[in-house]
Amino acid sequence: MLSIINSFFSSPPPLGTVSSGLLSPVLASTPEAEYGSWVLAGVLLTLVVVYAASKLGGELSKRINLPPVLGELVGGVVVGVSALHLLMFPETGATADSSAIMNLLQVLGGLDAEAVTRIFQSQSEVISVLAELGVIVLLFEIGLESDLRELSKVGSQAAIVAVVGVAAPFLLGTVGLVTLFHAPVVPAVFAGAALTATSIGITSKVLSELGHLKSTEGQIIVGAAVIDDVLGIIVLAVVAGLAKTGEVDLLNVAYLIVSATVFLLGSIFLGNFFNKSFVAIADKLQTRGALLIPAITFAFVMAFLANVIHLEAILGAFAAGLVLDETDKRKELDQQVLPIADLLVPIFFVTVGAKADLGVLNPAVAENRAGLVIAAFLILVAIIGKVMTGWAVFGQPGINRLAIGVGMIPRGEVGLVFAGIGSASGVLDKPLEAAIIMMVILTTFLAPPLLQSVLEESEEASASDSPVLSAAE
Repeated sequence: MLSIINSFFSSPPPLGTVSSGLLSPVLASTPEAEYGSWVLAGVLLTLVVVYAASKLGGELSKRINLPPVLGELVGGVVVGVSALHLLMFPETGATADSSAIMNLLQVLGGLDAEAVTRIFQSQSEVISVLAELGVIVLLFEIGLESDLRELSKVGSQAAIVAVVGVAAPFLLGTVGLVTLFHAPVVPAVFAGAALTATSIGITSKVLSELGHLKSTEGQIIVGAAVIDDVLGIIVLAVVAGLAKTGEVDLLNVAYLIVSATVFLLGSIFLGNFFNKSFVAIADKLQTRGALLIPAITFAFVMAFLANVIHLEAILGAFAAGLVLDETDKRKELDQQVLPIADLLVPIFFVTVGAKADLGVLNPAVAENRAGLVIAAFLILVAIIGKVMTGWAVFGQPGINRLAIGVGMIPRGEVGLVFAGIGSASGVLDKPLEAAIIMMVILTTFLAPPLLQSVLEESEEASASDSPVLSAAE
């Protein structure tokens, strides 16, 4: 049935045929000024697909005792480029005629190819922006749920975990590609840089769902992922410059380091001032949203400032959450943010899954075979290079080091950014580009169930040890 629908959508009838049927010439004649209504139609239909995929995937995942976020990612894969072609994006190489939703709109509106292409690009941009808003709200929520005091206690450990988590996979990947696969130095450096990424959105969501966000392990993972994100931006700036000019702009690197440090530390130090101002404003407002709107506004301002100084917007949102976590209204605010997160966050995770092209894993395609061998090496390095970070933690007896390492594994959207920039610059050949994409996909999907398994085993071990301890006492 699906193949019949797709074949119909892939070859829509000519405009004259459409206008002579039940669809009147009013629908068929669509001037440029009316494209906006079809963009809105495409966005609405896409959101229906996104929410259906997220809920079905999340519910199925929950029922088999896996993190719901994994189900949302898988739901994205099903509706994305790897399967149903309902949620497609130009940046993945997709065109309007490969999107089932765009084909449907073309049939309904009697649109020509140029109009559909414009609608496809606009619709994709809208969904991408909503996905970005989703991850900003997610990190704001994670900041609210985090404890700044507890996070500061593990700050030094988190910093070491982040540095090891960047240096180890970068060195192992770069050196391995050069020595084992005889890759040129610049592409090897780019692939090594892609291995340094950690998706704070995916890891923090899993920790939150499992109730481990405020544990020592959770705080170290979140703190390390934030620092890792900053280091990743710096590494990306270095390798992007190397790809373009063959040189590294030391001034730009120094600027990123200083701006990131000042931004994060400044946000924390000025927290008391922000808290007092926030509470004073919220207390004076008497209309609906008196607490939520100022909080979201503050989060967006912080995200904007981070973006302006060439950091990730999500870092600003996380810092805003940490600051407002110290207010007396935190619990009330946390409850009010939840519906906003429920509405926007699934768009982010489904979009990540939709962009993952599992076709690169197909060994039947000749050009994938060389990439599969390199991918196996990169995946091994990606896992080992992050897992070993758990053993960099000091002064924390009895801590679950494996959970910390596993929590740093997923590359997610951050890894795809590295692959995209490498591809656009022409540095990466097809096998290496495919290998990086495979590494990103598998680490993103393997990490949530692995992290859940490691944390549950730790809980069971603690539960089995407690009667023995009590008896000994």
